[in-house]
Amino acid sequence: MKKEFKLRPWAITDLANLVKHANNWNVAKNMTDKFPFPYSEAAGRGFIAFATQGDPVHIFAIEVGGQAVGGIGIHPQDDIHRRNAELGYWLAEPFWGQGIISAAIGQAVAFAFQTYDIDRVFARPFGTNLGSQRVLEKNGFVLEGRFEKVLVKDGELIDELVYAIRRDAHKPQ
Repeated sequence: MKKEFKLRPWAITDLANLVKHANNWNVAKNMTDKFPFPYSEAAGRGFIAFATQGDPVHIFAIEVGGQAVGGIGIHPQDDIHRRNAELGYWLAEPFWGQGIISAAIGQAVAFAFQTYDIDRVFARPFGTNLGSQRVLEKNGFVLEGRFEKVLVKDGELIDELVYAIRRDAHKPQ
């Protein structure tokens, strides 16, 4: 059974929950270094300011039981990449394996295709992040490429994968 959640804009009142849930190496190890570890209040304030400036808002809090426990965003590209948007997400470890991120990805992709003049949504999970690869595949994303040992995380060279879903392959939930 899927746990109840909702996607909504971030608010400064989410700061304590953001810091609490983001300050986890098991989350941070699968994120870019812009997602710091340890995760500080200052980092949280900066993120919330960034996440709330879009029009339309396209970076959402994942709320469970009244508290922000993760985030998901659609990032439209520009210039020659303008028909694409990048998907990024994270979820607090206590909520893994409950169907939340899979359903949130479905909602975010639907939002992307409804809101933006794009043909493709892509995500770039680390080669070490098997859970993220599985959840993308569950949502109809296809592996388009693997770049071997191009990312540096925690002093290790790791693979970058590119998964994508095309508008014509997307089946709204």
